Amino acid sequence: MNMSKEKNAMPVQDPQARAKNFDEVALGYTEEQAKSEADRCLNCKTKPCKSGCPVGIDIPEFIQKIKVGDYEGAYRVISQSSSLAAVCGRVCPQETQCESKCVRGKNGEPVAIGRLERFVADWHNAHKSGEATRTPSNGHKVAVVGSGPAGLSCAGELAGRGYEVTVFEALHTAGGVLVYGIPEFRLPKTIVADEIENLKSRGVKFELNTVIGRTLFVDELFDDGFEAVFIGSGAGLPNFMRIKGEDLKGVYSANEFLTRVNLMKAYREDSATPVKRGKRVAVVGGGNVAMDAARCALRLGADSVTLVYRRSEAELPARKEEVEHAKEEGVEFTVLTAPVEVLGDEHKNVRALKCRKMTLGEPDASGRRRPVPIDGSDFELQADVVIAAIGTSPNPLIKNTTAGIDVQKWGGIITDENGATTRDMVYAGGDAVTGAATVILAMGAGKDAAEHIDVAIKAKHARR
Repeated sequence: MNMSKEKNAMPVQDPQARAKNFDEVALGYTEEQAKSEADRCLNCKTKPCKSGCPVGIDIPEFIQKIKVGDYEGAYRVISQSSSLAAVCGRVCPQETQCESKCVRGKNGEPVAIGRLERFVADWHNAHKSGEATRTPSNGHKVAVVGSGPAGLSCAGELAGRGYEVTVFEALHTAGGVLVYGIPEFRLPKTIVADEIENLKSRGVKFELNTVIGRTLFVDELFDDGFEAVFIGSGAGLPNFMRIKGEDLKGVYSANEFLTRVNLMKAYREDSATPVKRGKRVAVVGGGNVAMDAARCALRLGADSVTLVYRRSEAELPARKEEVEHAKEEGVEFTVLTAPVEVLGDEHKNVRALKCRKMTLGEPDASGRRRPVPIDGSDFELQADVVIAAIGTSPNPLIKNTTAGIDVQKWGGIITDENGATTRDMVYAGGDAVTGAATVILAMGAGKDAAEHIDVAIKAKHARR
């Protein structure tokens, strides 16, 4: 038993080197480090960590497998609950979920569950041979709209139950936010491609360049013999700052900026969809997306990148690790500051971001103290590129083209506790329902919906 109060440190690239490349920052545990970290697990009988996992992975069980060197056995344990182990091990906020429940965290640092999950998944991907086991078809077809984490999780769960699943993806590459939203240095796209190939080997079909609500309609999916439809189309509609000057050249939504960089490879000199490589970049926001945009801007050659956030650093919603990595790489943080106007030159190019200092007042509906403007505190932050990373909303296309689907005022699809929408046999989950959230929560929603789709289809046929 390893009773160290500290986790085994994650090996990482040197900050000065990594700020200039798109290679993965975290290098992963060695076998020795993984076994050492696994030895910190107390194997609690009550498994409190499992209760913090949205997909219910038997965490102590897979860690015990690591202790004895049965890495493939550990992967099988994880795979019983998760279709995207290598992804989750990299981008899930374990510190607020499974690791927050770890008993070792009461007197020191919790077990590094996420790092161990990544180790196991990477070991499996490096040593696997042949295709995954395919469950015999039960003769029923289900359509999944969107190939992000919710859709992939739903597809994997249904395939494991014998359903013939087809995933419809609007873009030319499968993966959803995993490929267009999360940078290569946090989640290499080969990892996502491996997970998708695994689903294909289990029988899941992918139809790319297919926009449900344009290319095909939900009603047509039912006409084609699909007995249920799961909508996991995400939240890809960017929110803007709604300030003067947002139409100037050099202003991007983080959604567009990251899609161009991550999916369209704008960091390559020969990219057909380039972005402006700013020398002084301002990023507005404080979440993981803001960190991703800021760190990408550095890698594109910016001399300075400043993150502008209207609350204090203590309220930053981004993962602690991402904030630390951004600081190490040179991103500057200007907190308690809000944008007022984007200022341009005579050619309508961005020249500066006019900002106003803030102070924190009483808590708002989110429970965080509300930022209050300080009169007379305006100042100009020099910038030639401004990136707004202040959230996204679900695209209204499916709602507008599908009868019977009710949505919230802000666009989120309304579902019950089983993921069922107000349209019979249409289910939804992930960001399309909740708005922008985490990968693992979307996966949990996709998995839960799949279970209830299975129940609903079986019940319909039992009544016939």
